Amino acid sequence: MEQLREFADRQGWTITVEYVDTVTGSRKKTRPQFERMLLAASQRKFDLVLFWALDRLSREGIVRTLGYRSNFEDGIRWRSYTQPFLDTGNAMTNGIVLSVLSAVAQQERITLSERTKAGLQRAKCAGRKLGRRAVEVDIAKVHRLRAEGLGLRVIAVRLSVSVNTLQKARRKD
Repeated sequence: MEQLREFADRQGWTITVEYVDTVTGSRKKTRPQFERMLLAASQRKFDLVLFWALDRLSREGIVRTLGYRSNFEDGIRWRSYTQPFLDTGNAMTNGIVLSVLSAVAQQERITLSERTKAGLQRAKCAGRKLGRRAVEVDIAKVHRLRAEGLGLRVIAVRLSVSVNTLQKARRKD
């Protein structure tokens, strides 16, 4: 984000709003900030969309990406920071180059998913336990501290666990 801000500043562009969806390792398909950005574009609330790379804008394949581009054709420019040839002012952006890059971005998403699944399967076969380590809570100590009148937050801090972990341990008790 900082590099995008610096780039915009060097270009003399004013950032009116930043749209950031943070989705990591999930199958979550909704991108509320992306949807807000598309709506704002249709309302002409800005005149340029700057993004890091095409795969940050869309990994949804050719048809969807070209559809997003069409949202910006009516006076809204767009530009990729790391792929400067992806610029509405560049004739290469139209057609085949964008289509090829869209297909590559979509394939990259598929490949990352397959590699992650294969890595998890390899780890399981090797006997590795996946997920967070189990946290042991001394429930007797919890009871003593509660009897002293301490609240759950204070107890959690003293035992170096989260309040949620503490509550789960108490429910199991």
